[in-house]
Order: sequence, then C-alpha cells, then structure tokens
Amino acid sequence: MSNSIEIPFSTTLLVRDTCLCLHVQRAARALARLFDDALRPAGLTNGQFSLMMSLNRPEPPPMGPVAALLAMDQTTLTAALKPLQRKGWVTVMENPKDRRGRLLVLTPEGRAALAKALPIWKSTHATLDDALPEGGPARLRQDLQAVSGMMGETPKPARLARRPRHSGRAMGE
Repeated sequence: MSNSIEIPFSTTLLVRDTCLCLHVQRAARALARLFDDALRPAGLTNGQFSLMMSLNRPEPPPMGPVAALLAMDQTTLTAALKPLQRKGWVTVMENPKDRRGRLLVLTPEGRAALAKALPIWKSTHATLDDALPEGGPARLRQDLQAVSGMMGETPKPARLARRPRHSGRAMGE
C-alpha cells in the first residue's frame, strides 16, 4: 500500500478558479508581454520603462525609495539598473549628504528615451483601459493598490479612500 498523499482534482480546479495569486501572475505576464511588445521600438521593456519613470523626479532619488516603489529589493534594483547604465540612460552617483548611499540619476539621453516611449505607453494604456468594462481600470488599480498595501509593498495614494470591507457574501446579495 502506498503512503502517498492524494489531493483531489477538485482541489486543483478550486485553486485554478479562485487563487488570487495565480490570477494576478497570469494577468501580470499578459500585461508584461503587451507592454514589452509595444515598447520594443523605443528600446525598453515594461520594467525598464517603470524604473526610468520612477527616476523622473525633480531631485535624484536614493535607491531605497525607488526599490520600495517598485516592490523590489535593492539587489534586484541594482541588477535592473545595469542595462540602463550601459545604454547611458541612468547613472548612479554617491549621495553627497550620505556617502554610503547612492542616488539614481536619469541622464538627458535617458529622458529622451523615456520621452520616446511615453506616447507608446499612453496609447497602449488607453487601448487596454478601453477594453476593460466600465469603471474597470480605476477599480482594478484601486484593488491592486489595496492588495499591495496589505502586504506593505506600496504606499497608498492619499486621494483614494479606503473602501468598506464586504461581509464575505457574494456581491449583489
């Protein structure tokens, strides 16, 4: 007699149909492919676009806040910066206020690349927003920000009010 544990196939179907992590991963991969394909003519991936846009600030930001905004650790951020540094689009400089820290600087060439990519991003985003149901884009962003906020990954925008939690009953009951 075998001692192997059997998990019913019905459990597999339950996970397939209800797992938020699985659904978010699938959606993230689909969105990443969509934006990677769209941004390819500008020489950027969707991750590079987001990273460079996070550097588009009046003052060069330190690594910590950029890593937090992008929900990645500093080692991953350092690796993501390398191709942008090789292209001359981003530089990393010593923080004059704290020599142990580093500031991330979007170069003029990086700003030009970002300016080239921005209309592509806007167009792709508008097409995606139009394809979602009425109220879908804003609701989706709000729900994703709520999930990120629960995990302590992303600061909640001040302008979004917290929605009341529903009782757990099916919506519309």
